[in-house]
Amino acid sequence: MRAVVLDEFGRAPEVRQVEPLPLGPTDVRVEVRASGVCHSDVSLAGGQFPHWELPLVMGHEGAGAVIEVGDDVTLFAPGDRVIGSWRSSCGHCWQCVRHRQHLCEASVGLATRPKAMEADREVRAHMGLGTMAELMAVNEANLVAVRTDLPDEQLALIGCGVTTGVGAVLWTAEVIPGSTVAVIGCGGVGLSAIQGAVIAGASKVIAVDPSPEKRGAATDVGATDVVDPGAGDPVAQIKELTDGHGAEYTFEVVGRAATILQAYHAAARGGTVVIVGALPPDVGVTFPANALHHDSKRILGSSYGSAQVRRDMPRLVALAEAGRLDIASMVSRRLSLDAFAEAFDAIHAGSGVRSVLIP
Repeated sequence: MRAVVLDEFGRAPEVRQVEPLPLGPTDVRVEVRASGVCHSDVSLAGGQFPHWELPLVMGHEGAGAVIEVGDDVTLFAPGDRVIGSWRSSCGHCWQCVRHRQHLCEASVGLATRPKAMEADREVRAHMGLGTMAELMAVNEANLVAVRTDLPDEQLALIGCGVTTGVGAVLWTAEVIPGSTVAVIGCGGVGLSAIQGAVIAGASKVIAVDPSPEKRGAATDVGATDVVDPGAGDPVAQIKELTDGHGAEYTFEVVGRAATILQAYHAAARGGTVVIVGALPPDVGVTFPANALHHDSKRILGSSYGSAQVRRDMPRLVALAEAGRLDIASMVSRRLSLDAFAEAFDAIHAGSGVRSVLIP
């Protein structure tokens, strides 16, 4: 099969031929029909997450159809349409039985198994998926079956960006109707968070991004106000839009220490700060401890939107089918596997929302 393979951090990946390994008893072979290209893919290639063992088939946001199943697979059959979940849902570990499947303890082991061979080298797959390929072999714990007529490109985005953003609002923060929300960063995850705030019934949804294109996209999906951080202190602008109080919920969707602090300072007293963006493992953030106590702010981490994927991905599909979640407008470009570098370039340039590779 052809796949986008990363050999060395800081060096561009390449499209190459690799040989899929035979399926294990609980594995599922999927024909990949669409793979989103996420900012974290670019960060991975650049060396921001150096713990991954190389070579590696890239991609963790994808959808397709089952073509083969292992002997012990019970949840899927050939022909099923599926969304890849980069967080497994084994259903029986300490976290899963406590309804925290977004923290499933099986994920690390499943994500690091070899998936293919290239000459005499084992090739792994990013997050256990490797969606930037013609095929992927996935443990059944990393798939969700859906019945829908939505295009594969939209289902692919549910595999990461949509679930992460909408989930941060609905399932991590549990935003209360009528409240005020600010979202810092309006890429695919940020636009999904904005839509989550609209679905939750927020009275004011403030979108913060330096890109006029992305601020326009935020307005299109329901933001009531936009803030250009280049036009002045974004914290002051958010407070001005909220009668001096700050937003009741702030979401940092960039993955930088500076914007996390902006989200903290832009939150109202008693407000909730949600950290959604992924940072390098060695980056720390310092909060003023006495002010944290005095202002009674809550700081929440949000991994995969706290989603229980088998429950929540079909809910997101239903919201999209009902016209309440606009995924189609987030697809900025459709590219072949060979043109993946164009998608990476678009991310570097801050152009568009999401590129989708069609193998």
